[in-house]
Amino acid sequence: MIAERVQALALGGLNELPTQFIRPAHEQPENSKAIVGVTVPLISLSQPHNVVINEIAKAAHEWGFFLITDHGISPSLIQRLKEVGQEFFELSQEEKEAYANDAASGRFEGYGTKMTKNLEEKLEWIDYFFHFMAPPSKVNHSVWPKNPPAYREVTEEYNKEMLRITDTLLQLLSEGLGLEGKVLKSSLGGEEIEVEMKINMYPPCPQPELALGVEAHTDMSGLTILVPNDVPGLQVWKDGNWVAVNYLPNALFVHVGDQLEVLSNGKYKSVLHRSLVNKERTRMSWAVFIVPPLEKKIGPLPELLDDQNQAKFSNKTYAEYRHRKFNKIPQ
Repeated sequence: MIAERVQALALGGLNELPTQFIRPAHEQPENSKAIVGVTVPLISLSQPHNVVINEIAKAAHEWGFFLITDHGISPSLIQRLKEVGQEFFELSQEEKEAYANDAASGRFEGYGTKMTKNLEEKLEWIDYFFHFMAPPSKVNHSVWPKNPPAYREVTEEYNKEMLRITDTLLQLLSEGLGLEGKVLKSSLGGEEIEVEMKINMYPPCPQPELALGVEAHTDMSGLTILVPNDVPGLQVWKDGNWVAVNYLPNALFVHVGDQLEVLSNGKYKSVLHRSLVNKERTRMSWAVFIVPPLEKKIGPLPELLDDQNQAKFSNKTYAEYRHRKFNKIPQ
């Protein structure tokens, strides 16, 4: 069975949104507008070390989300990453289908249309491409796009930069908890940490006020490091309101994920977020998920626990956590 692709639907020239994409009234963007005048934390990594630690720890605690600049990734690499991703989605439908995944049978890598259906069976206005970038033992280049030809070279270069930035962020976040810099990285799996790329593609939508590109969720990763194109849509939940995240060229959008919330025993917050879509323009984003290996046991760090600070989360393998999250079973 070939999945119905959202991009193909959009190219077919719809005047109204098919029913399966119309969100329940309380979720529709027109009924849950973002608050005006609030901006998300923006942190330059070029500041003195202690300043950066404090700003990142504060943002991770209060928001679970922040933008970073002066991170050392060249604008030209970010531009090339976006170009090769856009070029893949501009291929013919037949060429893209050669990379189709089969999430139902556990083959998540490749070209897909929905990773999870929610309980009301409503669909999200998104197609995606998903694959591992690290560690080498998890990488299967046969599922990576062969077209455009530069895809592999650009993505491997970007992966090196993601590994470097991940090390930096995990060190800063560890120090922000008053711990040795290495603690969070080793607790997430050290050199076995897995790096996943998900290219999200949200085609123009005939009635964006009724749809969502991605419904409200937290990421099950440790961290998510994202770059979007210039079409806004990301919103994060803060103090009972949605806050729109504006586009900032070459900034990295950093989400705290569920595993960091667990390791920090709730000191850092996994951010609830969603993505809106646009009537005229295609929104795209490149999300890199930093996740533990499946067999890694994750629980609150013992160094953070005492009589006054009891564990708020149980210890479990990432595989168990993922199974529960996918199947909406309480953790």
